Amino acid sequence: MAAGHSVDDYLETIYFLAFPIGEYKPETKGAPTLAVRVADMLGVSRASAGEMLKRLEAEGLVERGERKEAILTAQGRENAERVVRKHRIIERLLTDFMGYTAAEAHEQADVLGNTFTEDMVERIAKQLGEPDRCPHGWPVDVNVEQAENRELKPLNELEEGESAEIVRLAEHDGDLLHWYYDEGLVPGTRVELRRAEPAAGQFALTVDGDERAIGEKAAAGLFVRPAA
Repeated sequence: MAAGHSVDDYLETIYFLAFPIGEYKPETKGAPTLAVRVADMLGVSRASAGEMLKRLEAEGLVERGERKEAILTAQGRENAERVVRKHRIIERLLTDFMGYTAAEAHEQADVLGNTFTEDMVERIAKQLGEPDRCPHGWPVDVNVEQAENRELKPLNELEEGESAEIVRLAEHDGDLLHWYYDEGLVPGTRVELRRAEPAAGQFALTVDGDERAIGEKAAAGLFVRPAA
């Protein structure tokens, strides 16, 4: 196992990749393999990611598809969805009751995830009033999340001059998550894409009347609902 990353971490990452936001785009020839994408998101070596995927396959949590890609089995999907829900409820516990900032809560939830039983998570959810979203805008109910995915797109896919509302923030990069909050790029914020220069990896936004530049990585991690 890669140091610092559990089976749950990998299942959560694979889940994110298995249910893309926006229009589904099938993998094309030459596209990065799942091991490469998981390694990039978790910040581990490709060898470590490949070893973990083999372990998950041996445990019946992933299987190889027609193009040899790794996909979640029914049991893998059930386990992954349970991990995702637990993580989001723990984040709400940390922000709502323990005074952590939204960005801090994500990091702490990663550490605490395995210490909470399923019964504890359900009790926490009840005490919190059954929250519908985590602090970063992701639905606690994975069925709601998957249905909503079709309504959203990454900000870097907007057309110039198009307005949208930020709905969710990418969580896999802790430094980037902190940056979003520092910049006020949080769920509920309305933005307009003023200029897009994908070749240069630069985008210009208007936020509350102020124009600011952000890089492609940051733009790709802001999931927005385009204005009607």
